[in-house]
Amino acid sequence: MPNPLSTLGIAHTLLSLIPIVAGLYGFARRKRIDPSTTAGRVYLAGLSVSVLTSFGLSSSGHVNAGHVLGVLALLAAFGGAWVAPRLTVLGRLRVPAQTFGLSFSYFLLMVPGINETLSRLPVGHALATGPEDPLVKTVLLVWLVIFVVGFTAQCLALRDRARR
Repeated sequence: MPNPLSTLGIAHTLLSLIPIVAGLYGFARRKRIDPSTTAGRVYLAGLSVSVLTSFGLSSSGHVNAGHVLGVLALLAAFGGAWVAPRLTVLGRLRVPAQTFGLSFSYFLLMVPGINETLSRLPVGHALATGPEDPLVKTVLLVWLVIFVVGFTAQCLALRDRARR
């Protein structure tokens, strides 16, 4: 069976793995994506390239939900990385706000990735038919729960670090 992805689709898919791996590394190493680290900077650069390359991809020829989620992920990531730490009005909440923005961007990054993966793999016998498929909806609900539990754990870890 021929590969259903275009050259740009293949490049986008490979480039999208960069922020996924960098984000996972940040979560494992520091319990958050920290933009002051190499992994954090790689995450932000990879996210930017991933979102930018997605605009060349569209089965309808128009902006779609995945594109909108990409823009929201960029806003959350760069708002968390650069804006939140400078908002003195947030006081002690600056680091949790930064953490939320970057973690939420990772959550958003994975939403279209989950749909695309389940709708394309295994090749020729995809597990799901698209975003409305019950499997996709179930996996996205599980992903939401993981995000909420993960962010709660991040906040507890930040609180413990601040107390020390």
